[in-house]
Amino acid sequence: MTPRPPESLEAERAGVELWVVRHGETTWNSSGRFQGQIDVPLSPKGAWQADRLAQRLIRFSFAAAYSSDLARCLQTAERLCQLDPALEITADRRLREIDVGRLGGLSLTEIERDHPEYLTALRADPWNTHRPGGESMAELFARCAQLAADLTARHPGQRVLAFTHGGVVRALTVLALGPAQASTLRLQVDNTSITRLILSPAGHRLVSFNDTAHLELDTWAPPYPAGSESPAGLG
Repeated sequence: MTPRPPESLEAERAGVELWVVRHGETTWNSSGRFQGQIDVPLSPKGAWQADRLAQRLIRFSFAAAYSSDLARCLQTAERLCQLDPALEITADRRLREIDVGRLGGLSLTEIERDHPEYLTALRADPWNTHRPGGESMAELFARCAQLAADLTARHPGQRVLAFTHGGVVRALTVLALGPAQASTLRLQVDNTSITRLILSPAGHRLVSFNDTAHLELDTWAPPYPAGSESPAGLG
């Protein structure tokens, strides 16, 4: 089914304003390794990014905040909670990254060497091809669409925050814009970027995409202060 734009301003106001944030850089992001659902912590640069993000988000109020249950998202969310102790983060597994299966921990060079048949299938059908032992983008989209429907019903007329992963940001963008799936896979989703969506029963709209203005006011330079790398989770 092709998503529709909101039919009227009143219908749009009945929807949820969803701010979707990608987690900060991880140690595997910096080394170019596929993560999927493997739990990898933030790098020192990722902790710096999360601090800059928190300083931006603290100026806004959110009716609710959700996060993938993976450490890199929870650690990113924790930086905001340190500034706003009243903010409660609800972990939701549907916000997890796409399951990359046996590709987890591999670099692109290693994938080209060990899984050439997968790359051939991916080029032919990027939406429905499964990662070896993992998910397809179509399956990721299905769980993201269910999550979006639940949030729309739960938070009509409210602003909601979600800490998640690049694949989920792309899937939700498809939900807002329509079925140009192959093109959406080429969208750049930067660490701690903010993407804003209006999701309503009457239709959806993309408000902004991959906004990293909070990282443009300063420049990260190692070493970041000792102890900046959070433990692997909030617990």
